[in-house]
Amino acid sequence: MTFYDRRDLGLLLLRLGAGGVLVAHGTQKLFGWFGGHGIEGTGQFMESVGYRPGKASATAAGIAETGGGTLLALGLATPAAGAAAAGAMAGAAAVHAPNGFFNQEGGYEYAATLGLAAIGLAVTGPGRLSLDHALGHVLDRGWMVPAALGTAAAATAVVVGTRVKRLQRESESVEAEQDALFDETPPSQG
Repeated sequence: MTFYDRRDLGLLLLRLGAGGVLVAHGTQKLFGWFGGHGIEGTGQFMESVGYRPGKASATAAGIAETGGGTLLALGLATPAAGAAAAGAMAGAAAVHAPNGFFNQEGGYEYAATLGLAAIGLAVTGPGRLSLDHALGHVLDRGWMVPAALGTAAAATAVVVGTRVKRLQRESESVEAEQDALFDETPPSQG
């Protein structure tokens, strides 16, 4: 007879909560559920904040959130699920970082909290009340944690870094255009 302890119950609740929130946000992006804007609207937003191409970025974020959240909730392939969700949240945090930490000011607090919960689950594991445990942890081996988190960190660094460089180039271009407008001499009147 198997007895579950409070750690297993706590991990189950954390997985269901964080995974459920991630799924809700991902399906807003992918399908427009729960008041979301779907791929079209989310793609336009992604373009506006520097993630291009917008539709591809919206699709990738939606899949990472929906897929990662579903797998976290189920406790299946927990290292990969946590890494995917954390990568998506790092991308979201990058958009909100200029607004500071707190969510009420538009900051990155919310994305950071979900991302850290996902990383924590990837590192800790899903507990015994999970599909990973039921399947003998074939998709939850110790070596998978650094591999999944390292891969997600590298991919996220490339995506966020590309966005930052693009936004810097655009800002410099706008500044150059504005400088050119102010440097023009008015036509002489004669």
